[in-house]
Amino acid sequence: MATLPAATARQQLRTAAPRWLTPALLLALALQILWQSLQPAPRAQAAELPAVPPLALLQLASLGEPVALAKASMLYVQSHDEQAGLSIAFRALDYVRLRDWLATILTLDPRSQYPLLAASEVYAAVSDPERARLMLELVYQRYREDPQRRWPWLAHAALVARHQLHDMPLARRYAAALRSQAGAAQLPAWARELEIFIAEDMQQSDSARTLIGALISSGQITDPHELAFLAHRLEQLAPAQH
Repeated sequence: MATLPAATARQQLRTAAPRWLTPALLLALALQILWQSLQPAPRAQAAELPAVPPLALLQLASLGEPVALAKASMLYVQSHDEQAGLSIAFRALDYVRLRDWLATILTLDPRSQYPLLAASEVYAAVSDPERARLMLELVYQRYREDPQRRWPWLAHAALVARHQLHDMPLARRYAAALRSQAGAAQLPAWARELEIFIAEDMQQSDSARTLIGALISSGQITDPHELAFLAHRLEQLAPAQH
């Protein structure tokens, strides 16, 4: 049986195919492109921060390396701020779960500064006051466990309460906790005297004078310049004599 030349075979195939087939295929391709262009852009879905596992389970899973697990857990928590394809606003996070994660991480690694730093300086910056208060309260509750290391975060919490939340009683509460542990934490002058300035802002001059007198008589202050400053403030706050 003779074999047709290739050119002759292609010619016969074109002749056999219906004339409408090529335009139909081109039309189908155009419609497919048009349909795809009209579809909404794919949206990245934010994964929710899950509830923190029980501490005992995490300690078991750490295989004797709780510090390493704490660091890995902190990275895991922060991964919910920046997920593939989108950036998560802090106000969209579940702050109760976030607080629980930070508290557990701190328990796994008590010497770490990162959880309270993140709570006071990062997550407390949220525009939602209730979420910010959750973070500040976490710092306050965990401060007394290690005032020597954790005082900077409570001092920052007091400033957030004072300037961001405009909640002077809350700011004074945190500042009072700082002052009560001043000897243990070896606070700098500005942090030790923070409660005095807040009391003055609250128009509580009598209370400010009492605080200054208590600081001077406590023996905690040995710097002559700081003592002179406090004495000067005490004079300024003295009631006017008529």
